[in-house]
Amino acid sequence: MRTFKRLLKCEVVWRTIGSVACLLVLSCSVLPQSESRNRGLVELRKDQDRLIDANAAETQRRVFAVSAVISLATEARSYKDLALRTRVLARAADTLWDADNITARALFSRAWDAAETGDEAGATIYTKDNPPAMVIGLRKMSGRDLRVEVLSLVSRRDKRFGEQLLAKLTSEDERQTNTEQNAGTLSNVFSGPENSLKRLLVAEKLLADDQVASAREIATPALSEVNARSIDFLSQLRTRDAALADKLFAELLGRVEIDPTSDANTVSGLSSYVFTPGFYIVFWPDGHSTWTQPEEPTVTPNLDKALRARFMQVASSVLLRPVPPPDQDMTSCGRRGRLKVITRLLPLFEQYAPETATALRAQLTAKEGRNIDATEALLTEGIKPENNGGQIADIDDQLGRAKSSAERDQIYAAAAAKLAVTGNKRAREFADSIDDAKFRTQVRNYVDVELIKFAIRTKKADEVAQLARAGELSHIQRSWSYSQAARLLLDSEREHALELLQQATEEAERMDLSDPDATLALLNVANQLLAVDRARAWEVLNKTVKAANSAEDFTGDDIRAPKGSMLVTRNGTRFVRLPEADFNFSRVLRVLAQDDLFRSLELAKSFKYEAARAYATLAIARAVLEKPAESVTAKN
Repeated sequence: MRTFKRLLKCEVVWRTIGSVACLLVLSCSVLPQSESRNRGLVELRKDQDRLIDANAAETQRRVFAVSAVISLATEARSYKDLALRTRVLARAADTLWDADNITARALFSRAWDAAETGDEAGATIYTKDNPPAMVIGLRKMSGRDLRVEVLSLVSRRDKRFGEQLLAKLTSEDERQTNTEQNAGTLSNVFSGPENSLKRLLVAEKLLADDQVASAREIATPALSEVNARSIDFLSQLRTRDAALADKLFAELLGRVEIDPTSDANTVSGLSSYVFTPGFYIVFWPDGHSTWTQPEEPTVTPNLDKALRARFMQVASSVLLRPVPPPDQDMTSCGRRGRLKVITRLLPLFEQYAPETATALRAQLTAKEGRNIDATEALLTEGIKPENNGGQIADIDDQLGRAKSSAERDQIYAAAAAKLAVTGNKRAREFADSIDDAKFRTQVRNYVDVELIKFAIRTKKADEVAQLARAGELSHIQRSWSYSQAARLLLDSEREHALELLQQATEEAERMDLSDPDATLALLNVANQLLAVDRARAWEVLNKTVKAANSAEDFTGDDIRAPKGSMLVTRNGTRFVRLPEADFNFSRVLRVLAQDDLFRSLELAKSFKYEAARAYATLAIARAVLEKPAESVTAKN
């Protein structure tokens, strides 16, 4: 028994010793894990603290930006310049929309009230003073007034709110006089009623922002009529959604076919969508014409054959309607205008609907038809393919029939303009052949800008740079050309690109600082430098402030891009413009504000005039408020 107890006691002892040993082993193995876990928790807490600090800083930035915009909007309510008051209130609302929706809606309403007052007073983008009646009339006819600017921003944010504002314009249309509503008025035939015009202008802005569904919804009520704006909208829509645009155009064809007021100008307008997007022409009873013209060469769209055939069917049914006696003809084009439309479109009927061409050709056998010159430039524009070789071969014949030096100069100018669009270098030879020195300089300028734009489209940087050096260009055109050559070389020849941007800067600095174009030229360079050298972009932007403070007429985002070139020839007036996006005031400020918020704020304060200072503040605030909240988390 004693032996058994002794053995049991030994077993307990050994078990105790074994347990203690196990505990010691386990303790030794757990200790490093515990220390590791503790270190991990410390690092996690540090990361969380950093994240909290970063988010707190970002929140502080956003609160500061909201405060700055609200303060600016309060200040804007006292601006004497009605146009500036409207735009700052509307853009402040747009900037605040996501951050403070209630305040944004209130500011949009105030902006609309200011726009109504400003439009009634004739305030415009182009002048702070009361403009002459002709300027107010042109602004009204174009539809580009302050209310359109407010509507464009409101509709981007809230379509229902935009519709409420658009409804206010309907009553104004209803108050138009019967004279203004006649089918033959320019307002209806070319631009359409004011309400429809504004709808389409707003829809175009939405389309430019790739908001196709919203653009279609806003535009639909205005697409029941044929005019330059409605057809141009459909052509623009087709570049983004061809099936939708073709569907809407087919619906329009159906309405035109059964509408007794459809006439030859209606057909001419429809033909723009089918054959000459951007080129829209209206013929008037007295023989003159009104037209719009695209900057780039017209390219016939690749329409479905069935849709093109449907157009030819509707067009022929309208053009072959019985002709009323002259004293009862109430069409917008009159008898002579109708014959001009037939003459213009006849080659297309002969190509696509020969069975109808015979009947239409018969319309031209009458005395009035025989007096129509089928070679008139506007009757062939976009219809007959350009044949540069034939044009050059024919020029000697034209010159042989010319009766004066001025007439010969017009022939050279027309040929030079046509060739320049296609990049043909012989355009310069024709321009150099013009006798009148002033006109020769004007044509050379137009030709060189067109050749530069063609070289940019075809990505020939060396050619752009060569033309920038040798062309007949203004300072801002030359500076812009150097910058575009640099842009084409940024990826392949960075150092050369920087040299060209330096030349662009030097050319801009040759301009008088009181000229608003000097500020625009520097802005263009700064915008190009964003992609390659931010430090130099800041330097150029500081020079921009100095120029802006010397030019009272510089109004930031309200100033239009500098004109490219305009040329008046016997074939009509031609324009070539520089892209507005390259001279964007807000873009460069938004980008640099993301680099250094406080430096950009100090720069904004340094603008002398309230317009530039206001838009600089809005651009910087937008850079903060449009930054996604999760971006800070993503970085950490």
